[in-house]
Amino acid sequence: MKVVILGSGVLGVATAYYSARAGHEVVVLERQPGPALETSFANAGEISPGYAAPWAAPGVPFKALKWAFMKHAPLVIEPRLDPALWKWGLMMLRNCTQSRYEINKGRMLPIAAYSRYLLRELRTQTGIAYDERSLGTLQLFRSQKQLDGAALDIAILERYGVPYELLDAHGCVRAEPALGRVREKIVGGLRLPGDETGDCFKFTQTLEKMARDLGVEFRYNTPIHGIATEGDRVAGIRNGTDVIRGDAYVVALGSYSPLLLKQVGIRVPVYPVKGYSITAPITDPNAAPVSTVLDETYKVAVTRLGDRIRAAGTAELSGYNLKLKPSRKQTIVHVVQDLYPHAGDVSKAEFWCGLRPMTPDGTPIIGPTRYDNLYLNTGHGTLGWTMSCGSGRLVSDMISGRKPEIDVSGLGVARYNGTRV
Repeated sequence: MKVVILGSGVLGVATAYYSARAGHEVVVLERQPGPALETSFANAGEISPGYAAPWAAPGVPFKALKWAFMKHAPLVIEPRLDPALWKWGLMMLRNCTQSRYEINKGRMLPIAAYSRYLLRELRTQTGIAYDERSLGTLQLFRSQKQLDGAALDIAILERYGVPYELLDAHGCVRAEPALGRVREKIVGGLRLPGDETGDCFKFTQTLEKMARDLGVEFRYNTPIHGIATEGDRVAGIRNGTDVIRGDAYVVALGSYSPLLLKQVGIRVPVYPVKGYSITAPITDPNAAPVSTVLDETYKVAVTRLGDRIRAAGTAELSGYNLKLKPSRKQTIVHVVQDLYPHAGDVSKAEFWCGLRPMTPDGTPIIGPTRYDNLYLNTGHGTLGWTMSCGSGRLVSDMISGRKPEIDVSGLGVARYNGTRV
């Protein structure tokens, strides 16, 4: 079977790799000159199944009001006459209940854990290297209220058997010794020892080469102009006057997926949530994080990637705007210097932004559509790297007619309207 995959971010490349391993002929179409040059390029570096949780959670609407008056706000909403934003926002608000949070997190945890299992398997089988570390994630609380609020997540972690450690300030310092220099700022933390870190860009670049070795064809500098359909099937992908044909098609275009899919009547509630990162050289390894520390107050993650520090955060709702804003850099730099003041040279930091493809319930959209040979692999938000291998394998299994190894109910786009779409 010939499989045509749209997009060469980490999800598209993972889908190509697993589809090729399943014996399919695979072609990947990408408008950029190479793989992982957009959202997968400089994300936080977290592989965090234990922290797989929807942003839509109880209390978030009230937090958003408070954040509006913060200098270093985790959430920034630019006023826009954008019907897609307001519709998405209303859908997200409806998911900010305890019952919906538990349902959505219950859908996210299995795919995230499955993906980590496959990543470890891939690492063992191939020796793929990407500045990986398997030393956990520490969610850092600066207030007792934040520490008490971890109870809801802990209950869900226990339900799904996810290992965790609830730590006081001294426990946080044992896990991340460099935090001893700022111990007075810490109340406690939730450590997820099964989480990992790694450079998503390095991983995707290497996996692309491995996919090539399996026969995958990557066509770069290839804009995708539309989807040609014939009845209940996709007939090809339009690139100018050319039509690229296959037997099955996968849309893995991240935030740009809804723009293409609406041409064929498929509505997916994916909205671009802009995130920023800085990458700075480590100047004192003993003053740097061991793994990933997530500052709950500012929603900024600080990760060690080899000889570099990657710090990433901010949720900015500003459409498809990729302008780098100095104020967002200041927020990330503030967190790095506040927690790890002697770790890296932020004056040499590379500043970057990307668009996270976010669904209103936090759960990715994986699976078939009303077109018999069209599949989706999009909407992973901040967890595309975390869920990449699992998502790619699931789509490959669906295309191949194999039963997926985990429950995929609730992952399809049909959950938004209760019918096939």
